[in-house]
Amino acid sequence: MSHHQEDDAEYLVDENKMEDVEEDEMDIQSINKEGNDVDSDDDEYDFSITKALDTTADQARRGKDIQAIPWDKLNVTRESYRDFNKSTKKGNSFYEFRRNSRSVKPTILHFQLRNLVWATSKHDAYFLSQFSVMHWSSLTCTSSEVLNVSGHVAPSEKHPGSVVEGFTHTQVSTLAVKDNLLVIGGFQGELICKHLDRPGVSFCSRTANDDNGITNAIEIYATPSGAVHFTVASNDCAIRNFDMEKFQLSKHFCFPWPVNHTSMSPDGKLLLIVGDNPESILVKMERLLLQYLGT
Repeated sequence: MSHHQEDDAEYLVDENKMEDVEEDEMDIQSINKEGNDVDSDDDEYDFSITKALDTTADQARRGKDIQAIPWDKLNVTRESYRDFNKSTKKGNSFYEFRRNSRSVKPTILHFQLRNLVWATSKHDAYFLSQFSVMHWSSLTCTSSEVLNVSGHVAPSEKHPGSVVEGFTHTQVSTLAVKDNLLVIGGFQGELICKHLDRPGVSFCSRTANDDNGITNAIEIYATPSGAVHFTVASNDCAIRNFDMEKFQLSKHFCFPWPVNHTSMSPDGKLLLIVGDNPESILVKMERLLLQYLGT
Protein backbone atom coordinates (compact mmCIF):
# COMPACT_ATOMS: atom_id res chain seq x y z
CA MET A 1 0.00 0.00 0.00
CA SER A 2 1.20 3.49 -0.76
CA HIS A 3 3.51 4.90 1.89
CA HIS A 4 1.61 8.18 2.07
CA GLN A 5 -1.78 7.95 3.70
CA GLU A 6 -2.82 11.37 2.40
CA ASP A 7 -2.58 10.05 -1.16
CA ASP A 8 -5.07 7.34 -0.26
CA ALA A 9 -7.59 9.65 1.36
CA GLU A 10 -9.58 10.07 -1.84
CA TYR A 11 -10.33 6.35 -1.81
CA LEU A 12 -12.01 6.36 1.59
CA VAL A 13 -15.76 6.16 1.35
CA ASP A 14 -17.79 8.96 2.89
CA GLU A 15 -19.54 7.52 5.95
CA ASN A 16 -22.85 9.00 4.79
CA LYS A 17 -22.54 7.29 1.43
CA MET A 18 -21.65 3.80 2.61
CA GLU A 19 -25.11 2.55 1.74
CA ASP A 20 -24.48 3.25 -1.95
CA VAL A 21 -21.30 1.25 -2.42
CA GLU A 22 -22.57 -2.32 -2.31
CA GLU A 23 -23.92 -2.32 -5.87
CA ASP A 24 -20.99 -0.46 -7.47
CA GLU A 25 -19.09 -3.74 -7.53
CA MET A 26 -21.86 -5.32 -9.59
CA ASP A 27 -21.73 -2.73 -12.36
CA ILE A 28 -20.17 -4.50 -15.34
CA GLN A 29 -20.08 -1.53 -17.67
CA SER A 30 -16.38 -2.24 -18.28
CA ILE A 31 -17.25 -5.43 -20.19
CA ASN A 32 -16.26 -5.02 -23.83
CA LYS A 33 -17.06 -7.69 -26.38
CA GLU A 34 -16.18 -7.18 -30.04
CA GLY A 35 -15.86 -3.45 -29.50
CA ASN A 36 -19.31 -2.96 -27.94
CA ASP A 37 -19.34 -1.28 -24.53
CA VAL A 38 -21.87 -2.62 -22.06
CA ASP A 39 -23.74 -0.28 -19.76
CA SER A 40 -26.22 -1.20 -17.08
CA ASP A 41 -29.53 0.65 -16.94
CA ASP A 42 -29.38 1.63 -13.29
CA ASP A 43 -32.49 3.82 -13.61
CA GLU A 44 -34.60 0.96 -14.90
CA TYR A 45 -33.52 -1.74 -12.44
CA ASP A 46 -34.20 -1.88 -8.74
CA PHE A 47 -30.91 -2.67 -6.98
CA SER A 48 -32.48 -2.84 -3.51
CA ILE A 49 -30.90 -5.37 -1.19
CA THR A 50 -33.95 -7.41 -0.31
CA LYS A 51 -34.76 -10.97 0.58
CA ALA A 52 -36.50 -11.33 -2.79
CA LEU A 53 -33.14 -11.09 -4.58
CA ASP A 54 -31.61 -14.03 -2.73
CA THR A 55 -30.82 -17.00 -4.96
CA THR A 56 -31.23 -20.62 -3.95
CA ALA A 57 -29.50 -23.66 -5.44
CA ASP A 58 -32.78 -24.74 -7.04
CA GLN A 59 -33.17 -21.36 -8.73
CA ALA A 60 -29.58 -21.49 -9.94
CA ARG A 61 -30.18 -24.91 -11.50
CA ARG A 62 -33.17 -23.43 -13.32
CA GLY A 63 -31.00 -20.68 -14.79
CA LYS A 64 -31.18 -17.75 -12.35
CA ASP A 65 -27.88 -15.87 -12.08
CA ILE A 66 -26.31 -16.54 -8.67
CA GLN A 67 -25.11 -12.92 -8.43
CA ALA A 68 -28.52 -11.54 -9.46
CA ILE A 69 -26.96 -9.67 -12.39
CA PRO A 70 -29.83 -8.31 -14.54
CA TRP A 71 -28.65 -9.71 -17.88
CA ASP A 72 -31.94 -8.77 -19.56
CA LYS A 73 -31.06 -5.13 -18.91
CA LEU A 74 -27.59 -5.36 -20.46
CA ASN A 75 -26.32 -5.28 -24.01
CA VAL A 76 -24.65 -8.68 -23.71
CA THR A 77 -26.04 -12.08 -22.80
CA ARG A 78 -24.81 -14.15 -19.88
CA GLU A 79 -23.76 -16.96 -22.20
CA SER A 80 -21.72 -14.74 -24.54
CA TYR A 81 -19.99 -13.02 -21.65
CA ARG A 82 -19.11 -16.36 -20.02
CA ASP A 83 -17.68 -17.59 -23.34
CA PHE A 84 -15.69 -14.38 -23.73
CA ASN A 85 -14.35 -14.51 -20.16
CA LYS A 86 -13.54 -18.24 -20.14
CA SER A 87 -9.77 -18.75 -20.26
CA THR A 88 -9.28 -22.19 -18.68
CA LYS A 89 -11.39 -25.30 -18.45
CA LYS A 90 -11.54 -26.97 -15.06
CA GLY A 91 -12.19 -30.67 -15.06
CA ASN A 92 -13.22 -30.96 -11.41
CA SER A 93 -15.95 -29.34 -9.36
CA PHE A 94 -14.46 -28.20 -6.06
CA TYR A 95 -17.46 -26.20 -4.88
CA GLU A 96 -21.16 -26.51 -5.50
CA PHE A 97 -23.30 -23.40 -5.29
CA ARG A 98 -25.88 -23.56 -2.51
CA ARG A 99 -27.35 -20.07 -2.13
CA ASN A 100 -26.49 -16.40 -1.92
CA SER A 101 -27.88 -13.81 0.44
CA ARG A 102 -28.08 -10.28 -0.89
CA SER A 103 -29.37 -9.04 2.45
CA VAL A 104 -25.81 -9.40 3.76
CA LYS A 105 -24.06 -6.08 3.24
CA PRO A 106 -20.25 -5.93 3.67
CA THR A 107 -18.53 -2.55 3.68
CA ILE A 108 -15.15 -1.91 2.03
CA LEU A 109 -13.71 1.50 2.96
CA HIS A 110 -10.48 1.40 0.96
CA PHE A 111 -9.93 0.13 -2.56
CA GLN A 112 -6.84 -1.88 -1.52
CA LEU A 113 -7.76 -3.07 1.97
CA ARG A 114 -10.27 -5.89 1.49
CA ASN A 115 -9.41 -8.36 4.27
CA LEU A 116 -12.77 -7.73 5.88
CA VAL A 117 -14.59 -11.05 5.34
CA TRP A 118 -13.65 -14.26 7.19
CA ALA A 119 -15.23 -17.71 7.10
CA THR A 120 -14.52 -19.74 10.23
CA SER A 121 -16.53 -22.75 9.06
CA LYS A 122 -18.75 -23.72 6.14
CA HIS A 123 -21.67 -22.19 8.02
CA ASP A 124 -20.14 -19.10 9.70
CA ALA A 125 -18.91 -15.88 8.11
CA TYR A 126 -17.77 -12.64 9.74
CA PHE A 127 -17.70 -9.32 7.91
CA LEU A 128 -17.65 -5.57 8.40
CA SER A 129 -20.87 -3.64 7.80
CA GLN A 130 -20.26 0.08 8.26
CA PHE A 131 -18.95 0.24 11.85
CA SER A 132 -20.18 -3.19 12.97
CA VAL A 133 -18.50 -6.57 12.80
CA MET A 134 -21.30 -8.98 11.91
CA HIS A 135 -21.72 -12.75 12.04
CA TRP A 136 -23.78 -14.42 9.31
CA SER A 137 -25.02 -18.02 9.48
CA SER A 138 -25.65 -19.93 6.27
CA LEU A 139 -27.91 -22.30 8.22
CA THR A 140 -30.38 -19.70 9.44
CA CYS A 141 -29.53 -17.00 6.84
CA THR A 142 -29.51 -14.42 9.62
CA SER A 143 -26.95 -11.85 10.77
CA SER A 144 -26.07 -10.75 14.28
CA GLU A 145 -23.83 -7.97 15.53
CA VAL A 146 -20.59 -9.05 17.23
CA LEU A 147 -19.01 -5.65 17.94
CA ASN A 148 -19.90 -2.05 17.11
CA VAL A 149 -16.99 0.42 17.01
CA SER A 150 -18.92 3.52 15.95
CA GLY A 151 -18.95 4.78 19.53
CA HIS A 152 -16.59 4.32 22.46
CA VAL A 153 -14.90 0.92 22.84
CA ALA A 154 -12.67 0.21 25.86
CA PRO A 155 -11.10 -2.99 27.23
CA SER A 156 -12.88 -4.76 30.08
CA GLU A 157 -9.76 -6.78 30.98
CA LYS A 158 -6.45 -5.54 32.36
CA HIS A 159 -3.32 -6.31 30.36
CA PRO A 160 0.04 -4.50 30.33
CA GLY A 161 0.26 -2.07 27.43
CA SER A 162 -3.48 -1.94 26.84
CA VAL A 163 -4.98 1.46 26.04
CA VAL A 164 -7.37 1.64 28.96
CA GLU A 165 -9.26 4.64 27.59
CA GLY A 166 -10.02 2.69 24.43
CA PHE A 167 -11.00 4.20 21.09
CA THR A 168 -13.90 6.14 19.65
CA HIS A 169 -15.31 6.01 16.12
CA THR A 170 -12.78 3.51 14.81
CA GLN A 171 -12.52 3.16 11.04
CA VAL A 172 -11.77 -0.51 10.42
CA SER A 173 -9.16 -1.31 7.78
CA THR A 174 -8.81 -5.07 8.35
CA LEU A 175 -9.94 -7.89 10.61
CA ALA A 176 -9.26 -11.54 11.38
CA VAL A 177 -11.37 -14.21 13.09
CA LYS A 178 -10.20 -17.63 14.21
CA ASP A 179 -10.70 -19.97 17.18
CA ASN A 180 -13.24 -17.70 18.87
CA LEU A 181 -10.85 -14.74 18.60
CA LEU A 182 -11.56 -11.48 16.76
CA VAL A 183 -8.83 -8.93 16.04
CA ILE A 184 -9.69 -5.61 14.39
CA GLY A 185 -7.19 -3.18 12.85
CA GLY A 186 -7.85 0.50 12.17
CA PHE A 187 -6.68 3.26 9.85
CA GLN A 188 -4.92 5.00 12.76
CA GLY A 189 -3.01 1.94 13.94
CA GLU A 190 -5.73 0.76 16.32
CA LEU A 191 -5.89 -2.86 17.46
CA ILE A 192 -9.02 -4.20 19.18
CA CYS A 193 -9.08 -7.81 20.43
CA LYS A 194 -12.19 -9.69 21.53
CA HIS A 195 -12.96 -13.25 22.57
CA LEU A 196 -16.20 -14.24 20.87
CA ASP A 197 -17.25 -16.34 23.86
CA ARG A 198 -16.75 -13.50 26.36
CA PRO A 199 -18.58 -10.21 26.83
CA GLY A 200 -16.74 -6.97 26.15
CA VAL A 201 -13.35 -6.28 24.61
CA SER A 202 -10.19 -7.91 25.98
CA PHE A 203 -7.43 -5.63 24.69
CA CYS A 204 -6.89 -2.31 22.89
CA SER A 205 -3.59 -1.04 21.52
CA ARG A 206 -2.22 1.44 19.01
CA THR A 207 0.68 0.17 16.91
CA ALA A 208 1.70 3.57 15.54
CA ASN A 209 0.94 7.25 16.04
CA ASP A 210 2.09 8.62 12.69
CA ASP A 211 0.06 9.26 9.55
CA ASN A 212 1.27 6.00 8.00
CA GLY A 213 0.13 3.72 10.79
CA ILE A 214 -2.63 2.00 8.81
CA THR A 215 -3.16 -1.62 9.83
CA ASN A 216 -3.00 -3.45 6.51
CA ALA A 217 -3.49 -7.09 7.50
CA ILE A 218 -3.87 -9.40 10.52
CA GLU A 219 -3.39 -13.15 10.76
CA ILE A 220 -4.19 -15.39 13.73
CA TYR A 221 -2.19 -18.62 13.89
CA ALA A 222 -0.80 -21.30 16.19
CA THR A 223 2.95 -21.47 16.90
CA PRO A 224 4.83 -24.81 16.86
CA SER A 225 4.41 -24.91 20.66
CA GLY A 226 0.64 -24.59 20.30
CA ALA A 227 0.38 -21.02 21.60
CA VAL A 228 -1.97 -18.75 19.68
CA HIS A 229 -0.42 -15.57 18.24
CA PHE A 230 -1.42 -12.94 15.73
CA THR A 231 0.74 -11.01 13.27
CA VAL A 232 0.03 -7.41 12.27
CA ALA A 233 1.30 -6.00 8.97
CA SER A 234 1.36 -2.20 9.03
CA ASN A 235 1.90 0.69 6.67
CA ASP A 236 4.60 2.07 8.99
CA CYS A 237 7.01 -0.51 7.51
CA ALA A 238 6.71 -2.98 10.36
CA ILE A 239 5.48 -6.42 11.38
CA ARG A 240 4.38 -6.97 14.97
CA ASN A 241 3.66 -10.29 16.60
CA PHE A 242 1.43 -10.60 19.69
CA ASP A 243 0.57 -13.56 21.87
CA MET A 244 -3.16 -14.03 22.41
CA GLU A 245 -2.91 -15.26 26.00
CA LYS A 246 -1.68 -12.01 27.56
CA PHE A 247 -1.78 -9.78 24.46
CA GLN A 248 1.89 -8.91 24.74
CA LEU A 249 4.12 -7.82 21.88
CA SER A 250 6.58 -10.66 21.35
CA LYS A 251 8.30 -9.64 18.10
CA HIS A 252 8.73 -6.39 16.17
CA PHE A 253 10.46 -6.32 12.78
CA CYS A 254 11.07 -3.25 10.60
CA PHE A 255 11.46 -3.07 6.82
CA PRO A 256 12.42 -0.30 4.37
CA TRP A 257 8.92 -0.36 2.84
CA PRO A 258 5.28 -0.64 4.00
CA VAL A 259 4.21 -4.23 4.70
CA ASN A 260 0.92 -5.04 3.00
CA HIS A 261 0.34 -8.63 4.01
CA THR A 262 1.87 -11.67 5.71
CA SER A 263 0.95 -15.33 5.52
CA MET A 264 2.08 -17.97 8.01
CA SER A 265 2.64 -21.59 7.01
CA PRO A 266 0.35 -24.19 8.67
CA ASP A 267 3.16 -25.33 10.98
CA GLY A 268 3.83 -21.77 12.16
CA LYS A 269 7.48 -21.82 11.06
CA LEU A 270 7.60 -19.97 7.74
CA LEU A 271 6.32 -16.45 7.08
CA LEU A 272 5.70 -14.94 3.65
CA ILE A 273 5.92 -11.15 3.54
CA VAL A 274 4.72 -8.85 0.74
CA GLY A 275 4.67 -5.07 0.60
CA ASP A 276 5.58 -2.03 -1.48
CA ASN A 277 8.50 -3.95 -2.91
CA PRO A 278 8.69 -5.93 -6.17
CA GLU A 279 9.95 -9.03 -4.35
CA SER A 280 8.20 -11.18 -1.77
CA ILE A 281 10.25 -12.38 1.20
CA LEU A 282 10.12 -15.85 2.74
CA VAL A 283 11.51 -16.00 6.26
CA LYS A 284 11.89 -18.61 8.98
CA MET A 285 10.62 -17.65 12.42
CA GLU A 286 13.41 -18.50 14.89
CA ARG A 287 12.79 -17.38 18.44
CA LEU A 288 13.04 -13.58 18.28
CA LEU A 289 14.83 -13.46 14.94
CA LEU A 290 13.88 -13.59 11.27
CA GLN A 291 16.00 -15.89 9.16
CA TYR A 292 15.78 -14.93 5.49
CA LEU A 293 15.28 -17.89 3.16
CA GLY A 294 14.92 -16.07 -0.15
CA THR A 295 12.92 -13.69 -2.31
